[in-house]
Amino acid sequence: MDAQRRGRGDQIDPADQWVLNPNTGEYELRLTPSAAQSPVSGARGSTPPTGAGGRTAGPPKAAPRNGAPRNAASPSAASREGGATRTDVPPQRRRRGAPEEPPPGRRGGRRPVQRKPKKAKKVLMWTGGTMAFVLVGVGAAGYFYLRHLEGNVTTTDVGSAGASNFSKDEAFSVLIIGTDKRTGAGNEGYGDKGSSGHADTTILLHVAQDRSNATALSIPRDLIVDIPDCPTKLEDGSEKVVPGLRGVRFNRSLGESGRDPGCTMRTVKENTGIQVDHFMMADFNAVKTLTTAVDGVDVCVEKPVNDKESKLVLPAGPSTVEGEQALAFVRTRKSFGNSGDLDRIKVQQQFLGSLMRKMSSSDTLTSPSKLLKLAEAATKALTVDKAIGNVGTLKDIALELKKVPTKNIAFATVPVKDNPAETVKATVVLDESKAPQVFDMIKNDVSFTEVKEQKKKEKDAEAARLKGSKAPASEVRVRVLNGGAVTGSAQKTLQYLQVEEGVTKSENGGNAPAALAKTTLEYAPDQADQARRLADIMGLSGAALKPGESVTNSQGVPAMTLTLGKDFKGAGVKLNAPVEAADVEKSTADKVKCAS
Repeated sequence: MDAQRRGRGDQIDPADQWVLNPNTGEYELRLTPSAAQSPVSGARGSTPPTGAGGRTAGPPKAAPRNGAPRNAASPSAASREGGATRTDVPPQRRRRGAPEEPPPGRRGGRRPVQRKPKKAKKVLMWTGGTMAFVLVGVGAAGYFYLRHLEGNVTTTDVGSAGASNFSKDEAFSVLIIGTDKRTGAGNEGYGDKGSSGHADTTILLHVAQDRSNATALSIPRDLIVDIPDCPTKLEDGSEKVVPGLRGVRFNRSLGESGRDPGCTMRTVKENTGIQVDHFMMADFNAVKTLTTAVDGVDVCVEKPVNDKESKLVLPAGPSTVEGEQALAFVRTRKSFGNSGDLDRIKVQQQFLGSLMRKMSSSDTLTSPSKLLKLAEAATKALTVDKAIGNVGTLKDIALELKKVPTKNIAFATVPVKDNPAETVKATVVLDESKAPQVFDMIKNDVSFTEVKEQKKKEKDAEAARLKGSKAPASEVRVRVLNGGAVTGSAQKTLQYLQVEEGVTKSENGGNAPAALAKTTLEYAPDQADQARRLADIMGLSGAALKPGESVTNSQGVPAMTLTLGKDFKGAGVKLNAPVEAADVEKSTADKVKCAS
């Protein structure tokens, strides 16, 4: 923040300008106004200084600190030139518990002793969880800098491809895209010459609803996929539908023929079944500027590297890279593994884990200058969807990510195998024996890491909710609604309950008023035994049981309401059936690993 240019006084520490708002519980920027520099006479009857528009300007008002007013600066602390008192000097902070300074004109006024601000504690508090994930986290760090950083972020309207807003109460998925477009100074030699900006690096970041874990799933650029038709918004506000493609590389889902990030989001949904809520896109400059802002990222290689194509030169063992060298590290292919894109993905995942650790380290969090550079660099490098294109929403995303322990942020790659249609292997296809399991784990919020404590709490809570007597199936009265499941699910479930389980007092209630992410069962207090029986039949968790009110069914008697959500797996398939863990190679953000 440039306090001097904004006329906010001399030598003010950025950390001192963020104070806690007791009404919201959040830190806010408070800048002390500067008074006009009009001559002020000490004689009675003198004319007071005037502000803008000819209004009378009173003494400088002090910005509140932790909900309490600060002292205004004493005139004895102001400089006097030619008998005039300067009133543009920022007020000094009074130590908590110390007596107030004498008012202007009183004898004995003493200049307060300036104390060195306690930066570390403040910075840690107002950075919160902004560093939880590399691009998402630093995008939100702009909130803690200045509101004007919001203007740095470019937005794209992806229409129905993503969510219309960000929800802090639901699981969410953000598609992080790195393009190979040659934008920015010094990037002419990178990427494909004349590229329109393909999806060179793509990571699907899924954050679980309970925030106990997150998965960063890399999607290979050379994966053969079907790209659906993509409605795109043009600059003049009109809409154009870009025709889809069949059996092409995934990276063509962006840039080519005017495809925007919404097309990439639709392509992910088409080929994985995972709904993408938001996107964040960055170019080559992101890696260079972000790593420079934190004074480099620690990396490790098992063998010395001297790559003539990327110009990366590193000795064996640990090194610190930033700027051009950091970009060369994540772009190098010839020096790792079998020189293919899949091995480069592993190196990129290790790099991102290291960058996350560096950004969340005390060395970064306690340095205002690093945080400000980081925020400026990140927001200038980002393009996001309109639903999250403001500082407040980016802050919310960061604070939700803060809740996920780094040891439970797993990096994995979509399971693939060589394309059997090629003699010279250049592309890959989905490994159908493993990929569906990975996709199901993400869709069902299943952790790729072991979260013992959280799972134990969930089981204990579920056991407590389901504990008690159960009514006979023949006494269960329920209306079944479709609230987001596949069309026809309510009728198929009704048939299953009546024929297979003996729940004869059940009926189809049609579609629910609104779609739900999770299946729920609402019941009145006197229907608890019926609810426990139906929960046992359907495989409902304790969290799915919602105490409330009964409804009147077609026979005129009270009944429960079962609403099938988007998580419904089919009639007769228990909702709590365990999802088999996929056999997939993974790493976590808290582990240091050397590239090989």
